[in-house]
Amino acid sequence: MTTTRDLPGQPPHGLDLDRIAAARTTIDPVFLNSPQYVDDHLCGRLGRRVLTKIETLNPLRSFKGRGADLYVGGLPAGHTVVCGSGGGNFGQAIAYAARRHGLHAEVFVPAGTSELKTRRMAAFGARVHRVDGPHKQHAADHAAAAPDRHFAVDGRDAAISEGAGTIGAELLDSATPFDTLLVPVGDGALITGIAAWIKAHAPRVRVIGVTSAAAPALERSWRTGRPHTVQQRPTIAAGISIRRPEPEAVTRTRALVDDMLLIDDDALLDAMRLTADTLGILLEPAGAAAIAAITAHDVPGDTIAAVLTGANADPAHYRTP
Repeated sequence: MTTTRDLPGQPPHGLDLDRIAAARTTIDPVFLNSPQYVDDHLCGRLGRRVLTKIETLNPLRSFKGRGADLYVGGLPAGHTVVCGSGGGNFGQAIAYAARRHGLHAEVFVPAGTSELKTRRMAAFGARVHRVDGPHKQHAADHAAAAPDRHFAVDGRDAAISEGAGTIGAELLDSATPFDTLLVPVGDGALITGIAAWIKAHAPRVRVIGVTSAAAPALERSWRTGRPHTVQQRPTIAAGISIRRPEPEAVTRTRALVDDMLLIDDDALLDAMRLTADTLGILLEPAGAAAIAAITAHDVPGDTIAAVLTGANADPAHYRTP
């Protein structure tokens, strides 16, 4: 298919490579320079050479702190940052960044959001609102009610993607070259930030998104070039389950992403067990999406880089095979 990246001129993704480079020195160091290595045991089980990027060894247990820290760091101290968080990791990241930069945080989550994640949001200082109906719209309405409230939208705000783009810069620092990069996809902030850097500095690398077959909103939108709303089916992959992507995310993924793959819950569970057995990491379902894609699809490339994105799993996710 033809994407906007195939058109002449500057790709219209709206992300600033200079800001990504600068973020490597300004983001809270606790999130930067995460481990990346080739594990012989994992490669042996997969039958593929895989470079893993581990984004779980930080206070949030996920990659989200990078983008949240860059975004919140640009807001006035003492103000309130408001967000909606369906999967829960973005809410934790906003709460953590707000506390670090002297702001308040309010997070709106669906009524059924993981107790583990909402407890962690509150522990980082956020006021958590469980709501029925569209949690993001509740957050937007609340933010609009006062001038000192700022509505943060994952997948829309450029700084959030640019903060995540530091992962791409670190991957290219690796002594292990790779042909293909697999990135979990929910709202698109992670993959677009990483891909902006990768496509500028290693354009031959294929960047492939991986998302849940139960909530393929961004995958369908990427294929058609316009935001699609989907009826989400039940899935354990809350972190990559969205109903409708932001228009900015559709534009950026069309400009930067080479392919999108869908995976089901069984593949995610198998990947969680595999990474626990080989890497000793207890990933949440969405965090294992890149490994699940290798087991479920014929992914091209001699060496595949896989970003492992989160480890906020509920005990119920680990069931006996």
